Amino acid sequence: MLVDIALDTAAAQSIASLIRLALGALAGLVAAVVMGVPMGRQEGGFTPAYVTASVLRRTTPDEVSFRDATVVHHGAGTLAGVLYALVLTLGEAVAPSVGTLGGVDLLLHLVAVGLVVGFIYGFFAYVVLPRAGGSGIYEEQSTAVRGQWLRSSLVFGAALAVVAPFLFAFA
Repeated sequence: MLVDIALDTAAAQSIASLIRLALGALAGLVAAVVMGVPMGRQEGGFTPAYVTASVLRRTTPDEVSFRDATVVHHGAGTLAGVLYALVLTLGEAVAPSVGTLGGVDLLLHLVAVGLVVGFIYGFFAYVVLPRAGGSGIYEEQSTAVRGQWLRSSLVFGAALAVVAPFLFAFA
């Protein structure tokens, strides 16, 4: 009897964790879509997405289609949303609750958003971009592309900061 209760509790917690990860992924996807609007209006537009897709495809950014760049952009946003959910869930396991915003602890939410934004900027600007060195972008335009990534990352973070608590409120 006690074992059954423990197993039921563990199963419920596993399902709740999977739901949180799925909601994080959805929040990341929505934030990536929102991020795409100002990203497309910047000079150079989707250059960061083209660079990332070119690194994944092992080709030059000029050979990447808009569709491939968009898929990579939205995929990265979705994965960043999963990372947000993981950071938030781990934070909730170790830190006391300060106050809630929607379905999340406010302080942990802000910390998770900040860590994710810092990670995605740093990862793309200092890991992905140098790998595109053969394309000429790294040598010629790295500062401009990093600036685009920084602005885009901040928009992503702002969108995630708004969307995630809303989605998590329904979990």
